[in-house]
Amino acid sequence: MARKKTDQETLENDMQFEEAMKRLEEVVQRLEEGDIPLEESIHLYQEGVTLSRICGQKLEAIEAKITQLVEEDGQLKQKAFRVEGEA
Repeated sequence: MARKKTDQETLENDMQFEEAMKRLEEVVQRLEEGDIPLEESIHLYQEGVTLSRICGQKLEAIEAKITQLVEEDGQLKQKAFRVEGEA
């Protein structure tokens, strides 16, 4: 029997990077204001953690798809994109 997707799974699958980043910025700004009830702060913190994870996963997926064109021996070749400092 197929299990039903949770609201969080739907959010993670459907949200675009830009949407997640914009909402994360809103959450951080609201938390920095500091004049909100504890329960709301906890909820916003949890949402921020989820949004941060979504952004990270989407960036990793994009990095995996990026290739660089490099010239070797007078010919252009495709090479996987790697961020400096990564293995």
